[in-house]
Amino acid sequence: MDDLLAAFWAYERALMANDLSGLDHWFLDTPDTLRAEGDSVVVGHAAIADFRRGRGGAPARAVERVHVVHPAPRVAVVTAETRRQDGTRGLQTQMWQLTDAGWRIAAAHVSAAAAPRPDDRPDPAVWRVAGPLVESSGQGPLAHVRTAVKDLFAVAGQRIGAGNPAWLAEARTEEAHADAVRRLLDAGAELTGIAQTDELAFSLAGTNAHYGAPVNPAAPGRITGGSSSGPAAAVARGWADLGLATDTAGSIRVPASYCGLYGWRPTHAATPTGGLLALAPSFDTAGLLARDPDLLLRAARTLLITDEPCEPVTQLLVDDDLVALAEPEVRSSFEAACRASALPVTRAATGISEHLEGWFAAFRTVQAAEAWEGHGAWITAHPDALAPDVAARFDNGRRVTSAQRAQAEEELTEARKLLDAVIPPGTALLLPAASGPAPLADAPPAEVEAVRAATLHLTCLASLAGLPAVVAPLLRVRSLPVGLCALGARGTDRALLEFIAEWRSPAHA
Repeated sequence: MDDLLAAFWAYERALMANDLSGLDHWFLDTPDTLRAEGDSVVVGHAAIADFRRGRGGAPARAVERVHVVHPAPRVAVVTAETRRQDGTRGLQTQMWQLTDAGWRIAAAHVSAAAAPRPDDRPDPAVWRVAGPLVESSGQGPLAHVRTAVKDLFAVAGQRIGAGNPAWLAEARTEEAHADAVRRLLDAGAELTGIAQTDELAFSLAGTNAHYGAPVNPAAPGRITGGSSSGPAAAVARGWADLGLATDTAGSIRVPASYCGLYGWRPTHAATPTGGLLALAPSFDTAGLLARDPDLLLRAARTLLITDEPCEPVTQLLVDDDLVALAEPEVRSSFEAACRASALPVTRAATGISEHLEGWFAAFRTVQAAEAWEGHGAWITAHPDALAPDVAARFDNGRRVTSAQRAQAEEELTEARKLLDAVIPPGTALLLPAASGPAPLADAPPAEVEAVRAATLHLTCLASLAGLPAVVAPLLRVRSLPVGLCALGARGTDRALLEFIAEWRSPAHA
């Protein structure tokens, strides 16, 4: 397997460099060697070489996943899933044959799908207030970057709606921008509009009972995920370049996974939360969504309170017990993505899984208690204002006793110690960002809740420990996106973002 993958990556490097002699070397030198693309088939080593010389090089692209099967001795089929800079996805399938000189390509087929086009139709399920509300200054690292702001951040001259019309009706007009909004605007961003959220940000579905469910262009007929549903949909549909959002239990990471986006949940307290309507302050973070990892990194550096260089990611860690929490097809795609990593992957039993159920219960206990502490009085005064599923989550917080909360907080303290030991600086723990692709928009509530619970087992680790996490759209289940999540050491946000941005490199060095 190692020799085969080394040959594959050598061919890929030659392809991106348009190294014609290198490409000729890796194709089997026989008259029946085959290359097919679209409706065209080229037969024979010499004819394929002539085709390459007249083409002028292949488009720049990144290999996101590599699948390998061995249908017969000394034969392998390698399928690479690729993505071009314009968003076009493609497949490259090669039949490799082991010869006396090593692995060579006997047949290859290349295909590509059209890049998605922005949908310009207005959608009230995406925007509560469409803009632009603040024009770009035209200067700074985020000049003219269209930004959708989740409807939990204060925007001067506007009210915070929090995904609920009763809340909006009583909200005051904000006199100043939230700190995170101000930082982005000072860096030159355009405030394109205020985007919808799940009610009081206490959901992962993105199906708001009052404003509807945004369309997910990456997975038609399926939910966007929440609670940052509005910013995620706006960015995925090309209406915005950047989404300012929040992540308490996965509200950036899950929409990023479902919508095929990059998403960043920062180290807890690493970005400003002044002017943000809280859900559970011990876990709330202000982070970002984007289609492009370089923009995500640039914007993140604007938001980070301290942007000091830190040890780069050089070690990748995978715990198979954690990966097993995802659906089988997600696990298969995850393995294919790991094969495309430029860094070696270490498999290790971290011990996390044996504690996970207890940690998850403790996290939900503290989150619900803090949510009720912050919003219980308003909910009591407005008993019918929330959708039943959201109301039930708040009611769980009402029932938490002081002793239960104290015990849960103690357990979370121990969890943070273990996770800090498992993920030191320079290491990233890789895992699926969600248990599966986005559920269907008309899925029964029980099914959506089951998916939510399964996904929370994966997302709660970063939340309960306050660790940074970056999601990249590197997994696919059939035609549906699923994110790969990299979990880093506390305070290593910049290194984690740089690692994900570099993952796209066209081939291993």
